[in-house]
Amino acid sequence: MRDTLLDSEDKLFREEIQDFMARELGPRAQAIERDEWKATRDMLRELGRAGYLTPMFKDHYRGKLANPGLTHAVMVTEEAARLSYAFETTVATALSCAYPLHRHAQAQPRERWLDAILSGQGIGAICITEDSVGSDSAGMKTTLRYDESTREWVVNGFKRYISNASVADVYLVYGITDASVSAQKGMSAVLVPKDARGMSFPRRYSFMGRRGCVVGEVRFEDVRIPADHLLGEPNRGFQIMLGMFNFERVILGGSGLGVARSAFEIAIAHAQQREVFGEMLSAKQLTWDKIAEMSWRIDAAELLTYRAAKLYDRGTDNKTLMKPAAMAKLVATETANYCADRTVQILGGDGLTCEYGRAEQIYRDARALTIVGGTSEMVKYLIASADLPLAKPKL
Repeated sequence: MRDTLLDSEDKLFREEIQDFMARELGPRAQAIERDEWKATRDMLRELGRAGYLTPMFKDHYRGKLANPGLTHAVMVTEEAARLSYAFETTVATALSCAYPLHRHAQAQPRERWLDAILSGQGIGAICITEDSVGSDSAGMKTTLRYDESTREWVVNGFKRYISNASVADVYLVYGITDASVSAQKGMSAVLVPKDARGMSFPRRYSFMGRRGCVVGEVRFEDVRIPADHLLGEPNRGFQIMLGMFNFERVILGGSGLGVARSAFEIAIAHAQQREVFGEMLSAKQLTWDKIAEMSWRIDAAELLTYRAAKLYDRGTDNKTLMKPAAMAKLVATETANYCADRTVQILGGDGLTCEYGRAEQIYRDARALTIVGGTSEMVKYLIASADLPLAKPKL
């Protein structure tokens, strides 16, 4: 059922993206896995130069698509994740930063950073997570205080697990502007440039997977930024965040699909080449079971992901989009983990080694997908809350 929800123009775009990724990302994938940042940076510039970071932003898009949109951005992330989820993480973070920048930034900062990100010359980062803040943004401690005398925002706080920390050119920072009300009513979002005085990067993390992307900590100590670096209106940051999360979760559907497909391709190739007990591994019933379940899970993930992308492209409002976006993220990322695990099992010892292909790398990479951008537990709550409007658990 490949590409069931895509029209002929969409399918031609996918073919174009596949060719591009094979030509440009394929040869760089191993360098990215070795954590060579130059390879990641060069690839991002190539992606921007080709115009593949712009389909989400129609006023910036200059390609051949008549109706560019999130559907095509998801294709870009899916095909990138299929070859290198570490690189795709950098792309997805940049796009997730560009999304609220495009919709909510004032003219000067929007022009300064959006063009750079979409051309691949600049990198964005999003700062939400803290020591006590993951899915529960209500516990946010970072503060944003407006100094009337200098007409500046003053940022104080500490963020962790920030993708592109220390290498980004602009940081989208969420913090509390009014502590007298709930975080949902007293949160704002600002843009902090990379050279802002008082911003530091205490630590870069080492992960079991996604070894080619940079993730670390960001500290803000009396960081001052101009008044026009506020996104939208004061105390409207939570609404900006919700819209960004919908976008990010659909993108993560593409990420999960790409990783799942990569694992599946390895599994079916091995099963049809390996002979055991006098017949092909693919002739064994337990192998059929694994292959069949991977296959239907991938189809389900694809249908949910591109349904959500198409709904967004039709102008669906954020509240209505929340459930389809959460479903796309949940099913695609859980599918990536399932396929990665079963592929290693089908390969046996070869699936555990670096010397016999990418199965072990995909296994390590996939594990992050059910955590980043909202855990599986959190998105299940979002799905259930849409179906149980009278139930209001405290989260």
